[in-house]
Amino acid sequence: MNELDTHARDAAVRALADARRILALTGAGISAESGIPTFREAQTGLWARFSPEDLATPEAFACDPERVWGWYRWRRTLIARGGVNAGHEALAALERHRDVRIATQNVDGLHAAAGSSDIAELHGNIWRERCSACAANTTTAVAPADEDAPLPACSRCGAPTRPDIVWFGEMLPADALARAEQGLNEADCVLVVGTSNRVYPAAALVETAIAGPATVIEVNPEATPVSTAVDVALRASASHALPALVAALDAAPARR
Repeated sequence: MNELDTHARDAAVRALADARRILALTGAGISAESGIPTFREAQTGLWARFSPEDLATPEAFACDPERVWGWYRWRRTLIARGGVNAGHEALAALERHRDVRIATQNVDGLHAAAGSSDIAELHGNIWRERCSACAANTTTAVAPADEDAPLPACSRCGAPTRPDIVWFGEMLPADALARAEQGLNEADCVLVVGTSNRVYPAAALVETAIAGPATVIEVNPEATPVSTAVDVALRASASHALPALVAALDAAPARR
């Protein structure tokens, strides 16, 4: 939609203005606006004949690490080309007004690139690597998006490193999930941005938010399974809705 529904926009601004702590739960939709395909949409060109299950499991990595790394390096290239968008920047700017924590299902690192400071990465980060044998994190800075670079190895034990991403059959990182749950428990307002609300266990966080005392605001161009249960539903993209909400907060009188 080109214009935000006035009633929904005003209700969202009031909820954000009244909140002291905000949790933003973000999904693939916010990064799709940077031209970054969703996990399953990333099966194009050379990779069209593979399913994500062929490339995102420990078994696939053990069988053919070159193929798996080729796919992830290609995805890194897409992310580097896309960059942050107005939705990412608006969430970072929201920190001017409130205590904001982001719990994201995205692995692209774009929230940090936009300037957000408190991020729980539920599915990991494509720019980090960890050892496939000793689990040491061998890369903490941004790694090159070089599709032809040699396969990386652990500086501690020499074993191949893998993307620090949650693969099929793996548990979410306990620390990230705990920080997301803490943010949910402390939040007065929860923003649910660009997620289908169908992928668990992340979707369970949204269900918990709806059942709790916080005001829940959904930002998504399309309706989702929780749209009728949230307090405010904004049928708009993140890059359209979030800057408008932050601009309204910027213009509002300072809270005493």
